[in-house]
Amino acid sequence: MAKVIAVNLSEKKGVIKTPIEKGIFIEDFGLKNDAHAGKWHRQVSLLGLESFDKLAKLGDLKHLKPGIFAENITTEGIILYTLPIGTHIKIGDTLHEVTQIGKKCHHGCEIFHKVGDCVMPREGIFTKVLKGGTIQPGDAIEVIEKAL
Repeated sequence: MAKVIAVNLSEKKGVIKTPIEKGIFIEDFGLKNDAHAGKWHRQVSLLGLESFDKLAKLGDLKHLKPGIFAENITTEGIILYTLPIGTHIKIGDTLHEVTQIGKKCHHGCEIFHKVGDCVMPREGIFTKVLKGGTIQPGDAIEVIEKAL
């Protein structure tokens, strides 16, 4: 079963996010009080522990914790970057649409300097919130429909 491991928030862009107890996700806006929220296509970022594991195999990277790649939602049990753009996913009581896979990496960012690499540009996904609500660790993630 795919599930949420952590919900992470930061008030500034380009920095590591901090896990929070639960997040309030606002329709067509994103995670309340997060720097990346707004009326655009990258309202929420997701990254799976499976992507963390790839970097951990390269060396002693025990410091890889939820939020370190500035993802809003850390997941487990789903290979996020294989979901086509347009896929709808239910997370907690929210509904999201996948809008982008990966992004351009800014090599000057705090994450790249602290970790030495960043999987977000290759394996992170971005969504737009179609239906708001709350998300917390342990919530199920369900693929509702895939784009044709």
